[in-house]
Amino acid sequence: MARTVSDLIIESLKAAGVRRVYGLPGDSLNGLTDALRKDGTLTWQHVRHEEAAAFAAVGEASLTGGLAVCAASCGPGNLHLINGLYDAYRSRVPVLAIAAHIPSAEIGGNYFQETHPQELYRECSVFSELAGNPDQFPYILDIAVRTAVEKRGVSVLVIPGDVLTASIDRDTRASVIRATAPVARPSDTELDTAADILNRSERVTILAGAGCAGAHDQVVSLAAALQAPVVHALRGKDYVEYDNPYDVGMTGLLGFSSGYRAMENCDTLLMLGTDFPYRQFYPEDARVVQVDIRGEQIGRRTRVDLPLVGTVRDTADALLPRLNPKTDTRHVDRMRQHYAKARKSLDELAVNDHNRTPMHPQYVARVINELAADDAVFLPDVGTPVVWASRYLTMNGRRRLVGSFTHGTMANAVPQAIGVQASHPGRQVITLSGDGGIAMMLGDLITLKQLNLPVKVVVFNNSALSFVELEMKAAGYVTFGTGLDNPDFAGVAQSLGLHGRRVERPDDLKAALQTALDHDGPALVEVLTARQELSMPPTITKEQLTGFALYATRTILSGRGDELLDLATTNVTRRLLS
Repeated sequence: MARTVSDLIIESLKAAGVRRVYGLPGDSLNGLTDALRKDGTLTWQHVRHEEAAAFAAVGEASLTGGLAVCAASCGPGNLHLINGLYDAYRSRVPVLAIAAHIPSAEIGGNYFQETHPQELYRECSVFSELAGNPDQFPYILDIAVRTAVEKRGVSVLVIPGDVLTASIDRDTRASVIRATAPVARPSDTELDTAADILNRSERVTILAGAGCAGAHDQVVSLAAALQAPVVHALRGKDYVEYDNPYDVGMTGLLGFSSGYRAMENCDTLLMLGTDFPYRQFYPEDARVVQVDIRGEQIGRRTRVDLPLVGTVRDTADALLPRLNPKTDTRHVDRMRQHYAKARKSLDELAVNDHNRTPMHPQYVARVINELAADDAVFLPDVGTPVVWASRYLTMNGRRRLVGSFTHGTMANAVPQAIGVQASHPGRQVITLSGDGGIAMMLGDLITLKQLNLPVKVVVFNNSALSFVELEMKAAGYVTFGTGLDNPDFAGVAQSLGLHGRRVERPDDLKAALQTALDHDGPALVEVLTARQELSMPPTITKEQLTGFALYATRTILSGRGDELLDLATTNVTRRLLS
């Protein structure tokens, strides 16, 4: 039997450590799916929408750090991958997308379902090429895999259906491609300069991001030497929040006051592996030292006095011996006291509130945190679920928090959970899904059932796109077009063969969640939560205050004063006004 291009793909993926492929079949992809069938050792993870295939690959790669693969048929099929691939690209996880194409002889003739995927995906990939000739295919495949792995990004391999079934030389061997681990740090001169700046500083604050993965101990050691409070970006929460006596929480739109104050009051900001995007939260007069493995990332958000190119781990190891340990703890002590006060205020919002319904979403997140396993993986939908996850889920070094934190797309949670659970079958996987997000990709609840993936889906149902409403209010608009006429999500889940439970009162929440977590299979718990719960950032601009005032005035004039009354009685608003 002839050896085909698809056979080489399967052999190469296995050599790269891949164990599954996420996708939806189609005629242009038949050569690959048939090769998967004949091989029998790679699992075909059949999803109900190609977007879910790409997001599932993101979920897997985020947890494993290794290459994950998705595949789709020509034209509309592989176009559906684009949102998930954007997320992979911006999250910097290694994903290979196999985009089947129309017959090679028809390319350029406006053939049925013709697109030009290699051009469409150029912006969201580190490699995107058409492999239109079987003779070129082996080295193009190697380049695609190696680029995705080494650059930790998306490679798109566009392959006409006839090339997938074309014969190749039996002596062509699959390459073994795995990620390398070079030591990467700044020069001695640059490190000496950094040490001089930090040693002369009186109030250093550290801002830590996703680049601190694998460098927890180094970050804490730097904080100890500098007596520096550690503020974490959302993507740094996994890596620096736990076992860290210097942690003072988050800043930014999802953060709270202690993180904001720690950056506002420093004279030197040490940025470690972060591209924190919100310019208004950076200090105005502090010196800035930024460490990043990608030099082109440095200085994009704020003026940087000293750029240091290297990994956080290697740079910190080389920098620590050069630092003079500080003994003045006044800055870190003040910020830790501020953090304790802010943390207490947040925790006081996450209460049962006398069994009132609809319940506070903070309480739902707190109960999830209390009941979840020590190594649980949490996946919040973009919107207010991310706020509650960032503020109420506790990391411990074994738990993980995965989401669309840079691309910021709705409906990421369940599709990403498919990849996390498929690659970690014995691990507890919990989504914090918004009602808007779950409805947008509702079909892939069926995937959970079909693949028997025991993901636990918690739906925060407040019948609104509530984060969009908050943005409207801050800009002075009367909320419009954000209401959701939702189905009974628990009933929908039951009709699909999942365990489903609807919770309306706080007294019933713990038992319902525990039953779902104990269930041997996929489960969905729908919780009715308050629509008008505000999730305020740690600082509000003059423009936002003006916007809220305009919103209030326009809402009254439009005859919707009851909405303001609902807002005034929320837990968060009462605390803000006090």
